[in-house]
Amino acid sequence: MTETSQDTEGRAGPLSWRVRVALLGLFAAAVATIWVTNSLLTDRFTETTRNRAELRLALYSGNLLSELRRNSIVPQLLARDPALINALNTGDFSQSTQRLISFVEEIGAASLMLLDSQGRTVAATDRNRLGETHRNAAYFVEAQRSSSTVFNAIRNEVSSYTFTYSRRIESQGAVIGVIVVEADLAKFERSWAGISDAVLVTDSEGNIILATEPKWRGLSISEALARQPADSAIERAIQATTDWTALPADAYVGGQAVMRIDGRIPFRGWSITSFTTYQSVRERVNAVLALEIMGFAILAALAFYALSRKTALRMALFQRESRELRQLNVRLQREIAERERVQENLAVAEQTLAQSSKLAALGEMSAAVSHELNQPLAAMRTYLAGARLLLRRNRPDEALTAFHRIDDLIERMGAITRQLKSYARKGQAEFSPVDMGEAVNSALSMMEPQLKARQVRISRILPEGEVRVMGDRMRIEQVLINLIRNALDATKTVRNPEIEILLARGETATLTVRDNGHGIEDLDALFEPFYTTKQPGDGTGLGLAISSGIVSDLGGRLTARNAEGGGAVFEMQLPIMAEDTQAAE
Repeated sequence: MTETSQDTEGRAGPLSWRVRVALLGLFAAAVATIWVTNSLLTDRFTETTRNRAELRLALYSGNLLSELRRNSIVPQLLARDPALINALNTGDFSQSTQRLISFVEEIGAASLMLLDSQGRTVAATDRNRLGETHRNAAYFVEAQRSSSTVFNAIRNEVSSYTFTYSRRIESQGAVIGVIVVEADLAKFERSWAGISDAVLVTDSEGNIILATEPKWRGLSISEALARQPADSAIERAIQATTDWTALPADAYVGGQAVMRIDGRIPFRGWSITSFTTYQSVRERVNAVLALEIMGFAILAALAFYALSRKTALRMALFQRESRELRQLNVRLQREIAERERVQENLAVAEQTLAQSSKLAALGEMSAAVSHELNQPLAAMRTYLAGARLLLRRNRPDEALTAFHRIDDLIERMGAITRQLKSYARKGQAEFSPVDMGEAVNSALSMMEPQLKARQVRISRILPEGEVRVMGDRMRIEQVLINLIRNALDATKTVRNPEIEILLARGETATLTVRDNGHGIEDLDALFEPFYTTKQPGDGTGLGLAISSGIVSDLGGRLTARNAEGGGAVFEMQLPIMAEDTQAAE
């Protein structure tokens, strides 16, 4: 009791030395984290800003060079324009200005001028310049002296530059004029003005010819920066102390510290320079530092709050855990009872499912037996009726033939039952050579009564030689009877029913049964068990499923399709017996 009371008093009193050490450690960790984060993020964001500025500078340089090269081609093309040459020779410039205007819209240049041999403007996209004299202009003088295109950057009185490409126009070996193309590089200055960076372009002599600051044109970089005075040393020191991410500036533009990026334009020694402010770097770093400081402040506040509310939270936690445990216990009891009921229902369902499976198997087997034995029974009934009639007419020899056929049918029925058992067991019987032509003839003989009763026209095309396969003749005949019977059923509503049986020999023995019925509606479900399009009582839908299984067991395949002219086509392909097997036999 004494130790417990003393421990409680010690915890309730002032902060222990462990808590004080933890708080000091938290403060030290906060300072170290902020210091390291400031250093790392400053370097990282500065490098990112520099990389972006270099990439942007390369893009500006590429665009500027592309514009210059595109305009350099124009004088060479216009100097060969027949209309302009003819206008200079004849002195008729009525359509020349309009022609130049149409060209400048396609080229994208600032302006086009056509000068005659005396330097007078005879056609121009700017009609106000018609009649001006450019005899002493550099682009006119140099173009007359040179046989190639001449580039000139001419400084105007308003501290701006005009960039021109000029080329002389010749006719019959004589210079008759000069074509002048003014490149529109001022549009780059306008586009650069929309960003926070300061951009300038200098020529080979170091003079600024393009700049986002108009007052920089014509000056050197040092002169331009000197005209933008930086803050005083005291102001910069104050700014550096108030800014955690102060960086040594490459230069000062408008009183702001900037980083300088230089690039080279592969054109007449030109260079391009950009000045990017550190403001974005400072803002991003300071934002992260502010979040860290806020996080540590919240963490410290939570620590003090946790210390003051430790006991109350512990009690509330115990009560909540006790309540959750009771609720969990109740849920577990409910789940146990529910699972017991589910297990009981599952056992009943398993018994019901087993009984249903037995009944389904029994029904499927009964339907298969009934389906496969109906045809021999019908043939036996026909032969018995014929034998009875022959005996009444005192023709016992012919009746004996009918009895022999009945005996064959009985043997066939036994074979069918054996086949159904084999089909159920999925077993493999021993195969023997089977002549497909004889199997076709035997199947047609079995179906002869139905074919005569229906008056169906049978077209039978068999090769001259034997087509032999390795298989079970009874099962092959069973497949053929099923296909012929389906063809008979498919032609019930046809006025002139026809069935075509074609046997071909190639890499496989291919037997085709075609009818002129209405075709197959659902080819995908055709070989599924119990699928049928016949009326109830006419069929069970097992014939094609059994036939497909028989052909698969024989190593072949049974396919179906609709013929182009109407009707269905069933094709049975079986591996043909090799010649060495025939020779061995």
